[in-house]
Amino acid sequence: MEERRARLEPLNNAAGPPKVTDKAAEEHPIVQNLRAWDERAVAEVSQFRGELTIVLPPEHLRRAAEYLQAEPGLQFDLLSDISAVDRFPIEPRFEVNYHLVSISLRQTLRLRVWISGLDPTLPTITPVWPTANWHEREIYDLFGVRFDGHPDLHRILMPDDWEGHPLRKDYPVEGFRT
Repeated sequence: MEERRARLEPLNNAAGPPKVTDKAAEEHPIVQNLRAWDERAVAEVSQFRGELTIVLPPEHLRRAAEYLQAEPGLQFDLLSDISAVDRFPIEPRFEVNYHLVSISLRQTLRLRVWISGLDPTLPTITPVWPTANWHEREIYDLFGVRFDGHPDLHRILMPDDWEGHPLRKDYPVEGFRT
């Protein structure tokens, strides 16, 4: 039984997000278009099972979102979801994924942003895709990631007087002791 156990790398050897460079993903037209627009906007790219992921530095998120929506050859007109992952105790602690769809061109894209647990803040993309409003509020409520410039950032699922953010890995499972 012991021989079949998973062999996991110790946490002290984990140094944040993996650095992935996929040659096929680098040559993807969406990546080339985004790099031609601003080389600094793309930190990493990867493709897994046909799904393209572009990692962006947080400071380029809003501009890249506006470009991806407005550029005629891209037209990502639908934000289908925003998801967050808490990778505590690894830094950068939070991973936020934006799932985009170009309905007219039948393409999907995932934008990924890594942010520190010390100041988990991202710019809002609500002006680009209005559906981001409730997604960002949910992530704020459950993970504590703040979205600068959000028009109405307050709790959406938990009561207003709730302490903490329940999907953080360091949140007490049995609640806070009084």
